[in-house]
Amino acid sequence: MRHRIKGRKLGRSTSHRLATLRSLATALIKHKKIKTTLAKAKQTRLFAEPIITKAKKGSVHARRLVARDIQDRQVLQELFGEVVEKIGDRPGGYTRVIKLGARQGDAAEMAIIELVDYNDTGEVKKAKKSKAKKETTKKVKEEVAEEVVEIAEEEVVVEENKETEDAVVVDAKVEADDLKKIEGIGPKISDILNDNGILTFTDLAASDAEKIGKMLSDAGGRFASHNPETWAAQAKMAADGKWEELKKWQDELDGGLDKS
Repeated sequence: MRHRIKGRKLGRSTSHRLATLRSLATALIKHKKIKTTLAKAKQTRLFAEPIITKAKKGSVHARRLVARDIQDRQVLQELFGEVVEKIGDRPGGYTRVIKLGARQGDAAEMAIIELVDYNDTGEVKKAKKSKAKKETTKKVKEEVAEEVVEIAEEEVVVEENKETEDAVVVDAKVEADDLKKIEGIGPKISDILNDNGILTFTDLAASDAEKIGKMLSDAGGRFASHNPETWAAQAKMAADGKWEELKKWQDELDGGLDKS
């Protein structure tokens, strides 16, 4: 039994769930509107609104607190500048969730979450009418979907089950990669990379070895001994689907390092 435990687990571990909500909140502030499952939309609302309230204070301390969750500098500047100015004196209720009905395939409840001050109420009225008139439901979904910009796959969140979990944000569907397929990366290091926003082979391929080394050092002394020198190159081959070449190279590696 849950015993009054607040919030939704979303089928994820604590660190995975936090990374998911951070990614969704960042995408919401950046694009002002995202499409995802209803459960994620409701949880994103609870996660993002306190962040916006802190940003309205405008202090250095508030910026540091918000920066823990919004780690994209460009989005952070937009939040403290344009978004806060647009919100003005609104005391709360910065977002709204619009239900879109069940998704074909897995019947997952879908929804749009958007910043109220950036979107007119036309979509809300259309969504309400679609509940009363089944014959207009399909048309409303198409009109709403056309206005949603889809985000690239690497910008959203990990999806543990293709058939039940995707979070679709403005221009694509997201599926996390198993970083443990990279020689030298185990479950613990994979979690560390995920917590720092590295969720896919593409993310890892674009990451600097020195930067990853610092992440490992910050996570504790036992991780600092790992050398990520070949991880980016391995991830690039994995992202390109060159699995046979990657396997041959990994057979020549020792703990992720060249034996030579």
